[in-house]
Amino acid sequence: MKSKMPGSVLWLFAVASGLSVANVYYAQPLLDALARDFNIGQAAVGGVVSATQVGCALALLLLVPLGDRVNRRRLMALQLLALVAALIAVAMAKSTLALLGGMLAVGLLGTAMTQGLIAYAASAAQPHEQGRVVGAAQSGVFIGLLLARVFAGAVSDLAGWRGVYLCAAALMLAIALPLWRWLPNLPAVSNAMSYQRLLASMLTLLRQDKVLQVRGILALLMFAVFNIFWSGLVLPLSAPPFGFSHTMIGALGLVGVVGALAAARAGRWADRGFGQRTSAVALALLLVAWWPLSLMERSLGALVVGIVLLDLGGQALHVTNQSMIFRGRAEEHSRRVGIYMLFYALGSGAGAISTTATYAYAGWRGVCVLGAVVSVSALLFWRATLNVGVDRLDGRTSAPTGCV
Repeated sequence: MKSKMPGSVLWLFAVASGLSVANVYYAQPLLDALARDFNIGQAAVGGVVSATQVGCALALLLLVPLGDRVNRRRLMALQLLALVAALIAVAMAKSTLALLGGMLAVGLLGTAMTQGLIAYAASAAQPHEQGRVVGAAQSGVFIGLLLARVFAGAVSDLAGWRGVYLCAAALMLAIALPLWRWLPNLPAVSNAMSYQRLLASMLTLLRQDKVLQVRGILALLMFAVFNIFWSGLVLPLSAPPFGFSHTMIGALGLVGVVGALAAARAGRWADRGFGQRTSAVALALLLVAWWPLSLMERSLGALVVGIVLLDLGGQALHVTNQSMIFRGRAEEHSRRVGIYMLFYALGSGAGAISTTATYAYAGWRGVCVLGAVVSVSALLFWRATLNVGVDRLDGRTSAPTGCV
């Protein structure tokens, strides 16, 4: 009988990944408070989220690939301590420049931790269970992303937005010892590449791997959709006639947990060769979700339905994407996830900055139209690339390995 990763280790990967990614998203329900404290205009406050996404992009280019060259557990420990320092720096920020610099550092280190853990989990898993393990860890990421808004809203109402980042630093310190003690200490990576060659090999890998290209573009469009919604939602809900508190706005993230848990099986479906079917359903859900979301001003019930559909589709597509791109050698996992998530960072940053600008000119309806247009684009792109690397997409062959 094939061995499986112990459930306790799988849970640790999921919890740690969720706590790490949450740091990148705490700012979203706090945008109006940050705008007031730092005198940032409504149309420009999305730049706070975009600064975090710049940090994400730098992490994916410069830090995440290191997991293919050095001991992953030691790298994780150093990044965790640096992340704690960055969170404290944000909490202490006194100027807009200091805030943006701190947010960039949080995006850099939070992303390096999160994606490093995903690659770590994929490398520690047996080949027959990679989809299951990546799906479980990614569910932790997604739930952490959603609960970040609840946590940020509740703590902000009690202790201000600075208290959010101080509490986040304490949570990361609390998870440090369990990670160091209980995550598997994998054999040393047998990769003698210099750092410069390691980074250069990412371009070669992307150029050679058509599946990675397709899944990367889908990730860019999907995360643009996510950030169009979540970055835009706080603006109408915090204003009349709703006037919701940060706690109430953040609590809407709990609704998305339903979709995240339901989509956790997407990795197992990819293991069985159903990746394309799962992708089609997920992309259709992303598009359909914008109809109930557009009815928010009439019914909060419609908003809830839209959130569930959006998160279900997004989570299923993301898990399926990652299950497919990890079908290569363990020595490539960190670079693969770095390349893939670089598309995510670009999409997230574009979604955040375009949303606040769109809302300033066209309101919530304009935001919904923008989200629907991007969702249609993603579905059409998937259909146009349906036969690209079809044997690999269904999980029947392994990925090219020319970059190692």
